[in-house]
Amino acid sequence: MFTVRVNGTEQKLDVDPDMPLLWALRDMVGLTGTKYGCGQALCGACVVHLNGEPVRSCVTPISRAAGGTVLTIEGLSPDGNHPLQKAWVELGVPQCGFCQSGQIMSAAALLAKKPHPTDAEIDESLAGNLCRCGTYTRIRAAVKKASGTP
Repeated sequence: MFTVRVNGTEQKLDVDPDMPLLWALRDMVGLTGTKYGCGQALCGACVVHLNGEPVRSCVTPISRAAGGTVLTIEGLSPDGNHPLQKAWVELGVPQCGFCQSGQIMSAAALLAKKPHPTDAEIDESLAGNLCRCGTYTRIRAAVKKASGTP
């Protein structure tokens, strides 16, 4: 049995210690905003925050999250008013949308450490998040808008 605080709510999960955090969130907690992409930590579609740090939930065992705090896209802002979410909508960032929750969670981690990142810092921080639609220019613009950086 693992106890994990997910989006501010304590969850008790009776699962295999090796179960990826992604599947615990999706199948046990019912939070489907975090996406399965490659299953090998290569694409970033599954990024969530574990104890404030971005992690690839597809390769993070639930045992690593035990006693910790997890933040998913659903918990970033329950009403969708996080500055990143608003910028994403205002700039029409998503195309297919599949990678967007991972992109936003990685961007949120960046802004928590660097409130006004440069283009290079945004590119470097989000380099591990792949977008099949190629909306990287709009993603960078949305991160800058959310940060209030011109």
